[in-house]
Amino acid sequence: MLKSDFNYHLPQELIAQQPIEKRDHSRMMLINRRTGEIAHRHFYDLTDYLKKGDCLILNDSKVLPARLLGQRADTGSDIELLLLNQREELVWEVIAGPGKKAKPGKHLTFGNGRLTCEVLEVLEGGNRIVRFELDDPSQFYPVLYEVGQMPLPHYITEELKDKDRYQTVYSRELGSAAAPTAGLHFTTEMLQKISDMGVGIGYVTLHVGLGTFRPVKADNILDHKMHSEHYELPTETAELINSTKASGGRVISVGTTSTRTLESVATRLGRIEACSGWTDIFIYPGYEFKCIDGLITNFHLPESTLIMLVSAFLGREKTLNAYKTAVEERYRFYSLGDAMFII
Repeated sequence: MLKSDFNYHLPQELIAQQPIEKRDHSRMMLINRRTGEIAHRHFYDLTDYLKKGDCLILNDSKVLPARLLGQRADTGSDIELLLLNQREELVWEVIAGPGKKAKPGKHLTFGNGRLTCEVLEVLEGGNRIVRFELDDPSQFYPVLYEVGQMPLPHYITEELKDKDRYQTVYSRELGSAAAPTAGLHFTTEMLQKISDMGVGIGYVTLHVGLGTFRPVKADNILDHKMHSEHYELPTETAELINSTKASGGRVISVGTTSTRTLESVATRLGRIEACSGWTDIFIYPGYEFKCIDGLITNFHLPESTLIMLVSAFLGREKTLNAYKTAVEERYRFYSLGDAMFII
């Protein structure tokens, strides 16, 4: 199976650069998984297609404003850091650019001195280890939220006017380098309405890594190595999924990250139960889904592992036809764009 099997043409102007004014006013393409039939709706119409006894599973991971723009303390020259992994208190693995300005022993400053760090080490591959300098380590995240920026994907070239719009309204577990974007369409009021209908709402946590933007370079997709991400499936969510299945309801996954979490657990354990761990599951056509019955997702990059996952659930030809239709109908694409609901 070739990565070119998942290619499509997308005009540049259809890549959303800013979120729509009201979250739930995004367009929503409704697709019948069995027939491929397509209907055009808005996200606030979602409740028309949910039934009492169904459940929605959402990823509550919260995005770190992990992009730091600053200067080298000795020369004042510009430098940028992207936080990757916390190694210990105030010690982080980062990507630095330009790297030649971030040599061991150099001090960097951000937000007019609100946050400073020292470069400790250069790792194989070029990443850096830095130690941030704060009198009160508990203030690291408040200061980071003050001076940091959201690490937006490369295809979003405009500065985000409101950084909260790159968070879901239910985000609570800090740790992602990118938003679980399918959930950006929900409002608090909409979630309450869904709950009042008798639809269960459960949460998993999967911290989205930068690997989610890593392109598939191998021509044969089976040669692609997936990145690994940490997940947690709590007891109450496992119980909700199992009771939903037992009563004949549908488990509807919100986003590819929720899907990867549920299918990882079901594949590893043969059932759904509370657990946590790391997953590098790669879902592509031929995969047999073990948990989810429906999928809410955005429109993804050509030849990406995300469009491959959607193709596994819907079928490759139906997926590519849906994307062709979305281009013709001028849907908004990618992280800040419109939604697709496959049932």
